Amino acid sequence: MKRPLVVLENVVKIYDTGKVKTFGLRGLSLRIYEGDFVAIMGPSGSGKSTLLNIIGLLDKPTSGKVFLAGRDVTKINDNEAARLRNRFIGFVFQQFNLINRLTVFENIELPLIPRGIPRRERRRLVVNALLSVGGDLSWLPRKPLELSGGQQQRVAIARAIVGEPRLLLADEPTGALDRKSARVIAETFIKLNRAGNTVVVVTHDPEIANCTKTIYQIRDGVIVSKEEPDPRKCILETVRP
Repeated sequence: MKRPLVVLENVVKIYDTGKVKTFGLRGLSLRIYEGDFVAIMGPSGSGKSTLLNIIGLLDKPTSGKVFLAGRDVTKINDNEAARLRNRFIGFVFQQFNLINRLTVFENIELPLIPRGIPRRERRRLVVNALLSVGGDLSWLPRKPLELSGGQQQRVAIARAIVGEPRLLLADEPTGALDRKSARVIAETFIKLNRAGNTVVVVTHDPEIANCTKTIYQIRDGVIVSKEEPDPRKCILETVRP
């Protein structure tokens, strides 16, 4: 029986500016299991990014409980959250968030440096990560801006998985890409999931969502439906997750 990797119990998130209180999440509950491939969909302002930030320990709930791999992480301090993020979670963002003054190699190895891993081992892990997302080793000495958008996103995914996290979170990973590049990224996530990675993707694109195994629709800070994807509507057309 699969174990839940992520559990949210009645999570509320309120943003308080002093004059106005805005609900990001309104008592949201969710379970994501080891090996899941999940899409989170919903209109702008529905709480998608808030949900991802709380799962990724980038934000804390106002109330409710959050568990990662059975550990209650609701009230851990910032240092503990940073250590857990580094070892447990990989992030992929719409705008890549690569550091343009660093080489591709240096960008990918960044999550490994705080761990004190020897450089030779870091190089092995970087090479393996880049190859696993369909990258080319000729990119390693280049700067991110020398690559196309789709290539930069593959570098960003390699950076996210280089530390072998148990959970991969992606926020609109194809939002800044053309259709051809989006296909490549969708195929990359499918391969990573088939290799055993748990993947959660926030997306507005039904052609990406339909490549996953489960679609959750979020409205006004709560999950309103859980849907079976239609592989025929996946951007890859013939994919069977």
